[in-house]
Amino acid sequence: MKHLFLACLLLGTSVANAYNQQALMEAYFGVVMIRGYNLDGGMAYGSGVVVADNSVVTNCHVLRATKQPWVSRGEDSYPITSVRADAWHDLCLVTTHNMPFKPVLRGNSHDLVRGQEITAIGHSNGVPAPITSVGEIQGLYPTQPGNMIRSSAKFLMGASGSGLFDMEGRLVGINTFKTAGNGGSIHFALPVEWLDTLEKIPATTEFPVHGKALWEEDEDKKPFYMRAAVPESRQDWAALHKVSSLWTQQEPTSADAWFSLGLANLSLKQFALAASAFDQAVSLDKQFVEAWFRRGEVAQQLGDQQTVHQIETQLQQIDPLLVSVYQAYLGCEQHCQK
Repeated sequence: MKHLFLACLLLGTSVANAYNQQALMEAYFGVVMIRGYNLDGGMAYGSGVVVADNSVVTNCHVLRATKQPWVSRGEDSYPITSVRADAWHDLCLVTTHNMPFKPVLRGNSHDLVRGQEITAIGHSNGVPAPITSVGEIQGLYPTQPGNMIRSSAKFLMGASGSGLFDMEGRLVGINTFKTAGNGGSIHFALPVEWLDTLEKIPATTEFPVHGKALWEEDEDKKPFYMRAAVPESRQDWAALHKVSSLWTQQEPTSADAWFSLGLANLSLKQFALAASAFDQAVSLDKQFVEAWFRRGEVAQQLGDQQTVHQIETQLQQIDPLLVSVYQAYLGCEQHCQK
């Protein structure tokens, strides 16, 4: 898929290649499993992040089916004694005793930028040792407080409640929900800032935890970035066009909205409309690298070599390494599936 090809190229030239190995190792050891038996005797499991002494944050939906959950690492387990639950925001802060694990460092989602390299660390598929997945920030959506984060750092079942970290090992988000489809999964993390409110909620000893989460809301009531993610991942371009058209009308200053509309038009081979939408996206966010790449793809389809070369100049100003990546991307038709 060309979309995947572009993602791999961009990640390979991330502007944030430097990382703090020691800090990321400490983050790795701050990720734990949350486990418990379902009412039918099966095992429920997810991930969590140690954020204070004897305190672990996880997703509330991990705790919906078990009355006696516990924290575990390897063969060691620590019974959960209480929980501070915000079911709507899908964040639960659980408490245990005598847990020897060091809290992770906290960052903030306000300092993140599109294209920044990040890593997800969690127990995908319920494996005993955490799995790391490096990716980049694909979108940031203002909320109160912080930013909802869309990233290309993959996580699977069992990693709900796991940590999204910057390359200095600071927790910036909690991996929570994703879409699935032929075009690949789209991953979202809740902003770390939501912990500040969560820590002020009174603790309770009642399990399981109940309540609908914001990402489970009816489709027409969700924010546009959530509504657009499903048809994008399913490559339902007509549906994406419909949602994105509404998105640009309701949020005309959103670069993401215009990019989404451009992607739909490009995939529907409405090249002139795609060019206009991508032009809007890069006018609102001149650092929007993927929008520049897509605009170049449209220009190539239209035989507009002048624009193809003008975009090289724009990319040169962002990061000189991007020029060769851009050129490789435009040559993708010769060796990869559209």
